[in-house]
Amino acid sequence: MAWEVFSIIGTIAFAISGAIIAMEEGYDLFGVYLLGIVTAFGGGAIRNLLIGLPVSTLWSQEMMFQVALFSITLFFLFPHRLLSHWHRWGNFTDAIGLSAFAIQGALHAVNLGLPLSAAIVAAVLTGCGGGIVRDLLAQRKPLVLRDEIYAAWAILAAIAIWFGLAVSDIALYIVFVVITALRVLSYTRKWQLPFRKLPIK
Repeated sequence: MAWEVFSIIGTIAFAISGAIIAMEEGYDLFGVYLLGIVTAFGGGAIRNLLIGLPVSTLWSQEMMFQVALFSITLFFLFPHRLLSHWHRWGNFTDAIGLSAFAIQGALHAVNLGLPLSAAIVAAVLTGCGGGIVRDLLAQRKPLVLRDEIYAAWAILAAIAIWFGLAVSDIALYIVFVVITALRVLSYTRKWQLPFRKLPIK
């Protein structure tokens, strides 16, 4: 049950997140759908490629595609006066998608009996991969490469799941809430990882 729930939550959240970015950049309807779909499914496709699963398994998720398309359409048809405030929620929907898909990616690796390193890679790529592609298509600096904390929360989710700290559905939902809350706190409180910027000559 938890697997399907996280799939739906992550798909909706990332599809809307991609649509928000596309509309902020002034993309047309095709661009809105493209960025929404890429954000929702790009991370899973990259993950499958790296952990040895055929990328073609993506096409078996017909229901998830329908969920993504419906979410994007509904968001696109929202009244303009309501949409004008949605950019404030872009980071929130992104946090939900990151948490849901990071957990799903880690579960995928654990179910395949892969080591911790693979679980971390699967969590990071599933949680961040679609957002990276989205930001690159929108000509923005990817969130995962900024000095704020982003991918670290996906790593934390992978560690918790791989070490068996979330073996029940209830425990997985708690991890989801915690990771989402930490991501929201990290951008509202402006938490940062250490970084150094070299001067440009």
